[in-house]
Amino acid sequence: MTQLTVTLPQAVPSPFRIRQLAGFVKEDEMTGKHIVVIGAGYAGLSAAAGIGRGPNRVTLIAPERRFAHRVRQHEIAVGRRVSRPDIAHVLRGRKVDHLPTRVVELDLAGRKVVTEDGKRIPYDTLVYALGSQVAWSDVPGAAEHAYSAEQAEELHRRITDAPAPGTIAVVGGGATGIELATELAEAHPSWQVRLVASGPVGGWLSARGRAHILAVLHRLRVQVDEARQVTAVTATGLQTPAGPIPADVVVWAGSLEPHPLAADSGLAVTERGQAVVDDHLRSVSHPDVYVAGDAAATRVPGIGQLRMGCATAQPQGRYLGKLLSGRTDKPFAFRYLTQCLSLGRGEALVQLIHGDDSMKPRVVTGAAGRLVKSAIVHALPLSLR
Repeated sequence: MTQLTVTLPQAVPSPFRIRQLAGFVKEDEMTGKHIVVIGAGYAGLSAAAGIGRGPNRVTLIAPERRFAHRVRQHEIAVGRRVSRPDIAHVLRGRKVDHLPTRVVELDLAGRKVVTEDGKRIPYDTLVYALGSQVAWSDVPGAAEHAYSAEQAEELHRRITDAPAPGTIAVVGGGATGIELATELAEAHPSWQVRLVASGPVGGWLSARGRAHILAVLHRLRVQVDEARQVTAVTATGLQTPAGPIPADVVVWAGSLEPHPLAADSGLAVTERGQAVVDDHLRSVSHPDVYVAGDAAATRVPGIGQLRMGCATAQPQGRYLGKLLSGRTDKPFAFRYLTQCLSLGRGEALVQLIHGDDSMKPRVVTGAAGRLVKSAIVHALPLSLR
């Protein structure tokens, strides 16, 4: 009987390498498929970093060279320094090439991505993670006369360069509007800040959560105007059915809308413009396209439709990183943990919630709330890998 001796290398190889040594790996697996990720937000950058751990070749296409860290725009608006890691640093050691340009067209039939400089980049699999953008809601003058959260640096210069204090009108009673109003009021006490909302400010929160927000706004001398629908924005302020609201500076913090490229390219989308995906975040109309973040209309059993935001975008990106690098084949699973809002530098609200995003009565405020919120926002960039 012949004895077979097998000598293993000292370092334990990966399962992929074992299969390769045994001759069970196809040629296209050894070279890796080309996966293109578009968008470098919470979902896109997490996906690219995760996929880059596997055998596939990855190209990340996004104009930014630094991570935007969108949930801290209110801090940038008052001139605070915010840590924004280099994308190259996030992707260090991963098999990912970053192409710093903008995608303007998708050729889904030809499996190509078209960039603003005219390049046509082929892919085997596409990860669409362009996210969302400010929704001006067809309000006349809004885009011309108001600053969005994405224009935080320009907003900061406008306020600091003003010859004298005036009135800042923040439009929107959601999380972005609340965070901007409190931050601006605290940093610029000589300015009058008004928070203008079409509905109740913080109305989605528990009674305790909303009451705390209103108390902080009152303490910071923010004038709250609820049930005021803005019909136009002018150089001198806001127009509403109840009369004009004078303002020297207008900040637009209304809702967000998905980037239109998904609908324009022919992906199956909802009426809102989000791509319809299955339980693996794969487009139902184009199986070689995966969608993550604000661009995806994602439903999870027992949870329902997921809302836009980094709380869902980053877990989806991490999931695709595992799925497309061969580290999982399970459907996407998710539960909400909490909702957090900054209310200036000294205050915050941590709203406890159920897994389906419905509110619990309890909230955490004060120094404890601030510590929790700070820990979360500082941990986000660290968890991108």
